[in-house]
Amino acid sequence: MRSWGWLVALVGLLAGGVVVAPASAEAELTVAAALAAQDGRAAPVAGFVVGQPVSAGSVLRSGFTGDTAIAIADSASETGTARMLYVQVTSAYRAAFGLRTNPGLMGRRIVVAGQLTAYFSHGGLKEPTSMATSGGTTSDYYAAAAGKSGAALRAALHGIIGNHTKLSYSQVWTALQQTDQDPANAANVVLLYSGRSQSKTSNGGNADDWNREHVWPQSHGDFGTAAGPGTDLHHLRPEDVTVNSTRGNKDFDTGGSTVAECTGCRTDTDSFEPRDAVKGDVARMLMYMAIRYEGGDGYPDLELNDAVNNGSAPRTGRLSVLLRWHAADPPDAQERRRNEVVFATWQHNRNPFVDHPEWAASIWGT
Repeated sequence: MRSWGWLVALVGLLAGGVVVAPASAEAELTVAAALAAQDGRAAPVAGFVVGQPVSAGSVLRSGFTGDTAIAIADSASETGTARMLYVQVTSAYRAAFGLRTNPGLMGRRIVVAGQLTAYFSHGGLKEPTSMATSGGTTSDYYAAAAGKSGAALRAALHGIIGNHTKLSYSQVWTALQQTDQDPANAANVVLLYSGRSQSKTSNGGNADDWNREHVWPQSHGDFGTAAGPGTDLHHLRPEDVTVNSTRGNKDFDTGGSTVAECTGCRTDTDSFEPRDAVKGDVARMLMYMAIRYEGGDGYPDLELNDAVNNGSAPRTGRLSVLLRWHAADPPDAQERRRNEVVFATWQHNRNPFVDHPEWAASIWGT
């Protein structure tokens, strides 16, 4: 049957609008099925955008250089090119589906119809006749965790969030300027503990500068600033140099004396208490770290416990307090926005406890 995709594209271009043709009504293939059917047939394929192909074995997951190709996969966290379908993005679709122009497409589920044939000498889809985004991505991202609880849920979440783009410590400076941007002033970041809005460019090591706070202390597992836990944006936040020094590597608990330059914060010899507005944020960052880093991939096995004075052990507490903070301070719009930016632009993985706060009780109890 003749495709009228070219006519839809022409009408859209003449109207000056974005061209997004409706997806085919045929049954959608998975990426795996499309890779097995590279015989020139026309078919619609559904998958998650996972990068920009630049060669048969190489896909960019950030720093996109063009709008002419995307890679899709059956999992939003897929990193193996053998399980990706390379999709040609022709001129009619580049404004809406090119990754250089639309980096926020990373992780989005799309449906694309076209010819199943090699592209970049790799399993591909060429000459698309329709391209469309397809529904919310979060439930699909967590599909492997559906219906699970306790240890099974924990294992599923580790598998989902474990594959992500790892940054250098220097890249973190730039990333934090985006992830923690002040919604009321795009030239500033909001500091985690103090809540102060401060110029993005006033970062460094001097008093009243902001620097990179490891919410899970580097010394609790001795991972330093190497790529992985030392540069993971899901627990790195901008903070005033002096306040960061006061917090040091203390565990989290309630009580103590007030902290200079940090209204609502308290500290004693072995613990730090942040202001109320971010107590839940702190708890969820630590929960993420405990699930992401399980010791099986060359990184320490990070665990939450109900203690303070954890020192160099790969432990952080106090768990019972963190669970209370998590319940009392649920995710807000700014925390959800941050999760999206880390996912779409930088690491391409998510903090599951921002998306599903109820999972904390399933894994650690109430």
